[in-house]
This record gives sequence, C-alpha cells and structure tokens, in this order.
Amino acid sequence: MEMSMSAQSKKIHPHKFAMWVGLASIVMMFAGLTSAFIVKSSQAGWQDIETPALFLYSTVVILLSSVTVQMAVRAHKQREMPKYRLYITVTAFLGALFVALQFFGFKGLWTQGITFRSSIAGSFLYVIIGLHALHVIGGVIALIVMFARAFSRKTRTYSSVGIEVVSTYWHFVDLLWIYLVIFFTLIK
Repeated sequence: MEMSMSAQSKKIHPHKFAMWVGLASIVMMFAGLTSAFIVKSSQAGWQDIETPALFLYSTVVILLSSVTVQMAVRAHKQREMPKYRLYITVTAFLGALFVALQFFGFKGLWTQGITFRSSIAGSFLYVIIGLHALHVIGGVIALIVMFARAFSRKTRTYSSVGIEVVSTYWHFVDLLWIYLVIFFTLIK
C-alpha cells in the first residue's frame, strides 16, 4: 500500500500533462514563425517596423500579473481564500489590461499605415503578436473561470490543480511575450 501511494504521488495529473503537451506545440509554432521572420528579414525590400511603446508597457503589466497569479497559487494552497480571491481578481484585471494595451498598440500601428498587407514585416508582426494575443485571451478566459470559481458558493473538493494549470499557462504566455518583445526589439 505504501509503495502504491508513493508511485501515485509521483504521477503527473492528466490536466497538467495535457497542458505541457499543448505548451510544447505552441513553442514549436512560435519557433517556426520567428525563424521564418529571420529568413524573410534578410531578403531585399524588407522594411523594419518600430515596436510600439505600448507593447513595452504591456510587458510590465504581464510581469506583474505573473507575480499576482503566483501569489494566488500560494494563497490557494494555504487555504487563504480571501487572499486567493484578491490575487486572482488582480491577475484577471491585469490580464485584461494587457489585452487592452495590445489592442491599442495594434491600433497605433494601424494609424501609422502599418497594416497586415502594407509590408511583409507588418504581416509577420500582426500574425505573431496576434497569435500571442489569442493565447493570452484564452488565459484571461481561464483566469475569469478561476475568478468565478473563487466566488462560487458551491461545495467542491478542495484541489489546487486548476489554479496550478492556469498559473503555469499564464507564466508560459508571460515568458513567450518577453521572448517576442526581445525578438522584435533586437532582431527587427
């Protein structure tokens, strides 16, 4: 019995395993897209695009949200529900703020005449950062679900798997965003 309990505790939860498989495929997609960007940027007629300042501000926002989601995980594991509710609320708000800053960053590009069809560099920027934004929106939806569950009065078994999966995903989109900001700032 003791042996099976030890083996059981070392198994990865199926939701966590599925998330890691999904994250690996996302990494491969963005690696392919940024590699294609590098190849295309060496061709004649390439025009560099300046990364909007709002994208840099949104970096600070998403970094702060990674801190607050980690605080939410800790509070949940310590069964400090008022703190958990506060941190998950702040994280969901910061996630939504990140999406809003991204929208206004794209709007700024659009007003400068940088559209999806105006240049190859613009197309890459819209596709790569747009795909990241879609992943962030998925993360914000997951945060809103966690927010709703935090304030739900239904009785459930107490498990931290949900918030752990969401926080890992959120940290991932945070790290992915930092990679993209560095990539577009240095590679251009």
